[in-house]
Amino acid sequence: MKKVILLGDSIREWYTLKVRDILADKGIEIIWQPHDNGRFAAYSYAQLSGLLKEHGKVDLVHFNTGYWDMNKAPFIDEYNFPPEEYVFYLRKIIRLSRAAGAKVVFATTTPLPGKKVDAADNTGTNVDFSFENNSVLLYNNAALELMKEENVPVNDLYAICKKHENYYKCEDNLHHTPEGNQVLAEAVAAFILKELGE
Repeated sequence: MKKVILLGDSIREWYTLKVRDILADKGIEIIWQPHDNGRFAAYSYAQLSGLLKEHGKVDLVHFNTGYWDMNKAPFIDEYNFPPEEYVFYLRKIIRLSRAAGAKVVFATTTPLPGKKVDAADNTGTNVDFSFENNSVLLYNNAALELMKEENVPVNDLYAICKKHENYYKCEDNLHHTPEGNQVLAEAVAAFILKELGE
């Protein structure tokens, strides 16, 4: 059985079980952190380290992160992790994945409707989020430059969601509707199968 880690923030969290169900009869074990999401890239890197210690070498790591990194703390107009720090941890995720013998796939951060999106954290940190789509583009572009340099395939979830009215976003304008989560899950599952040669 092949092992695949799904790593990333709450966008990943919402489609994970659907990906597992789609791939249930394909001989692929989906591994993830079930009681938490990967939040920002540095946190995802730490999560990946823990998952690899627990599960050993894996065949593929499919990861997305970005929203937490581009969030701004209250009272100061600064990103939590500026793009160069974001890229630093994305590179560490790639290096660690490859050291574990895994292929790596990066998934772009999905688009945001309107000028600004405010949402509350659902992990118990009491953090409020405020995002703009120009930040999504900034971080996606920084990530895409790295993925090109590192020869990492990109699952362009941004482009997939961009085709739909309101980008499949639910009422909080950050996460996705059941339809959107199904679309994302199918895209992720298909990309995993392609990269594993299935």
